[in-house]
Amino acid sequence: MTNVLPHDRSSFTQGLELVGDTLVEGTGTYGGSVLRALDPATGAVHRETRLSPELFGEGITVVGDRIWQLTWQEGVAIERDRATLAELRRVAYQGEGWGLCHDGSRLVMSDGSARLTFRDPVTFAPAGEVTVRAEDEEVGELNELECAGGAVWANIWGSDEIVRIDPASGRVTAVADASGLLAPHERAGTDVLNGIAAIPGTDEFLITGKYWPHLYRVRFVPR
Repeated sequence: MTNVLPHDRSSFTQGLELVGDTLVEGTGTYGGSVLRALDPATGAVHRETRLSPELFGEGITVVGDRIWQLTWQEGVAIERDRATLAELRRVAYQGEGWGLCHDGSRLVMSDGSARLTFRDPVTFAPAGEVTVRAEDEEVGELNELECAGGAVWANIWGSDEIVRIDPASGRVTAVADASGLLAPHERAGTDVLNGIAAIPGTDEFLITGKYWPHLYRVRFVPR
């Protein structure tokens, strides 16, 4: 860990992405889902928009001047204007929406299973998939995603583990142990680790969790 930054404790974090000096965060819960652009150093909110109460926000990713935002069980992806966060259109998809990232040419989406689905960044149409495995075992509960350095990083829901995935083969190439970030006295009222954002131009990431009081700037190093 290289730094500790503030995080809104009311945020049920579902998606996290750093673009320049702006952190984009999507949160969940029915009636409380928010998409906001903020200053990662101070937590100051630059812009914010709320989802309608029947939508449960999930993963987000920035694609050029657009933002894609998933919903959990509503089967709807929302395309937004990056500058204003205004909704531009909705696209339907099958199954649940969990995590989302953009690898530069395609979207990568998780649905809580061991499957990653690749999608066209303009139409959101599916364009292939891969099953994630560690050795011969499928790795399920893939949650929030980050595309960085040719790999896909994924939070494993309900755990303190983040896995690095080769998107070509689905093979897990590394496992990061993020346990111990929260001090024992900070655990009350928090939920699971969720949220990982690569810091451009570095080998570091910002990570956090649902209702966590901090963002942590970290570097993953071999044991």
